[in-house]
Amino acid sequence: MKLRAKTAFVAAFAGMVLLALTASAACSDNDKKGASSGNADLDAIAQERGLTPEDMKHALQQFVPPGSHDEYVMFASGGHSGQVLVIGMPSMRILKVIAVFSPEPWQGYGYGADWGEQTLAEGNPTIPADTDLTWGDTHHPALSETGGEYDGRYLYINDRANGRVGMIDLRDFRTKQLVAVPNIQTSHGGMFVTPNSEYVHVSSKFPEPWPAGSYADLTEYQQKYRGASAWLKIDQATGRINLDESFEVELPPYTQDLADSGKKVSEGWGFIGSFNTEMATGGISEGGNSLEAGASRNNFDYLHAINWKKAEEVVKAGKAEKINGINVISLETAAAEGIFYLIPEPKSPHGIDVDPSGRYMVVGGKLDPHVTVYDFNKIKAAADAKDFEGQDAFGIPILKFDSVVAGQVEVGAGPLHTQFDSQGHGYTSLFLESAVAKFTLGDDVVKTGEAPFTLVDKIPVHYNIGHLAITEGDTVTPDDKYLVALNKWSIDRFLTVGPLHPQNFQLIDLKGGGTEKMEMIADMPIGVGEPHYTQIIKADKLKALDIYPAGTDPTTMTTSTNAIVAGEEKVERNGNTVEVWMSAQRSHFTPDILRVKEGDRVILHVTNIEQTKDATHGFAISQYNVQASLEPGETTNFDFIASKAGAYNFYCTEFCSALHLEMAGWLLVEPAGSAVAAP
Repeated sequence: MKLRAKTAFVAAFAGMVLLALTASAACSDNDKKGASSGNADLDAIAQERGLTPEDMKHALQQFVPPGSHDEYVMFASGGHSGQVLVIGMPSMRILKVIAVFSPEPWQGYGYGADWGEQTLAEGNPTIPADTDLTWGDTHHPALSETGGEYDGRYLYINDRANGRVGMIDLRDFRTKQLVAVPNIQTSHGGMFVTPNSEYVHVSSKFPEPWPAGSYADLTEYQQKYRGASAWLKIDQATGRINLDESFEVELPPYTQDLADSGKKVSEGWGFIGSFNTEMATGGISEGGNSLEAGASRNNFDYLHAINWKKAEEVVKAGKAEKINGINVISLETAAAEGIFYLIPEPKSPHGIDVDPSGRYMVVGGKLDPHVTVYDFNKIKAAADAKDFEGQDAFGIPILKFDSVVAGQVEVGAGPLHTQFDSQGHGYTSLFLESAVAKFTLGDDVVKTGEAPFTLVDKIPVHYNIGHLAITEGDTVTPDDKYLVALNKWSIDRFLTVGPLHPQNFQLIDLKGGGTEKMEMIADMPIGVGEPHYTQIIKADKLKALDIYPAGTDPTTMTTSTNAIVAGEEKVERNGNTVEVWMSAQRSHFTPDILRVKEGDRVILHVTNIEQTKDATHGFAISQYNVQASLEPGETTNFDFIASKAGAYNFYCTEFCSALHLEMAGWLLVEPAGSAVAAP
């Protein structure tokens, strides 16, 4: 659409909405005649589709004109897909799926190209040995930060199923590292980045027998099962995790859950929610109680408060033990050194979220209609004064509940997670009530004149909300613009596409975080997995590459030693190894005929020598399970055995030009024992 026509369309649409909002249902014929012909046409469309003035208003609030860009980018976990979804806001359009823990053919991730194959292989745990994982359950994305603000450099994501962490470089939106975290088998929501990206934290969900890989019966659960709070050191230049400089704090065999980083006044601390302090193990099939029943007996569970700055010093002082390749601070040392404290929280809690000031921690208890707000200043004072109500079974001091609580707010049924605006409000998801509740924090941060610890607004969602996310919501200065509700059920919101329904993201206008009511704008079906959590960053903070500098190895982001330019293509044979340096450009590969013998090892280096934006080529070999996406300037390597004799077509998988179909060639694999033409 040309700019003039596009501008006219938007103006006409806006005029129609204004007319619809200000006119009564019984507007006169004279009023209608006064509308422009463009407005009349759009009004006819609205009537034909049964759109209300509110519908049209919401459409404009979400509308991003063709060719224009979104103001925010949301990084959402892809759940069982094992990937990360990149979504523009407010348009709610999926811009990209980033391959992380699962093979993904469009990007050639896990289909022969070295960067995907190597990354997936490196993410396989060594304990137990011979584990070959080809899927993951992405849960909690965590953007890198500087000064408590998202800086747009790196993104980390955990694998709920297998206790791994993925690192994504936001220069090219590719996964560069998978780390199997030692001593952690599963991780639910214990993922966050510290305010200056010193560490990315991940904690176990279910404990396992220690040392990892050993066996212990559930009758020895309290004695031999343990969890871990892992603080994984980030290399600032590359974003990669360095296990040699990382450490863990041993955790009791409770079930650790959501976690969040301290900031500002609480910087240097981390907080992890837990449940099942009963240490129930289930057994319904063996004549005992279910895990659900056994883990819900106590009136309180324990919020974990960990002083990671102090833990860092303890590791440097040599007071940690290497377990499976990482420094581990024992429970005894953590208690003796003032690293680890327990704080009572209402039974079966789920969320733990730190407000932008770093002073308040909000806990949602699934079985309690209140959220409990803790004050870090009180926590610190109680810890310093040894204001304990005792110790748990493992010697960890328990702070007195009444000494650390700032207040409680009755928000509704099934509170889970909380996000914050810059005006001193918390927004809590209510799973059972299918709603979002807005309440005020302490009077030292509330900027709207409202009373502290008071419910001030509530909006229904559709249906059974889990997490929620606010624009720039986990930073020290959140943007008070949008909130996204991550709803677990969609029921009647979209066309039926079989019994497996899409998840439902709902976009909510926060009205600047002031005293106005929240407003629902749009629904968005997510049909590629069950997203669990998101973080939302200002789009202008992202500095992604348009093209790679010529000959870039995307794994290292440096010039590949195997990069070539046009005219340098070659084929070399060394015994049973055939090595090829190939170029790809519109609309041919050079060389386009490869002659090898059955059983040969083929090492293929392909450079996309284009330097034009979006001049992507693909490379695939029929029946060899080889596929890759070659972005402009990229050099990618393949290494495979020509195990099947025959003539196999290779071709460009990305439509690249008018002669795209002609961009192809042949891999000729002559049967073993026959004469093969010299390369």
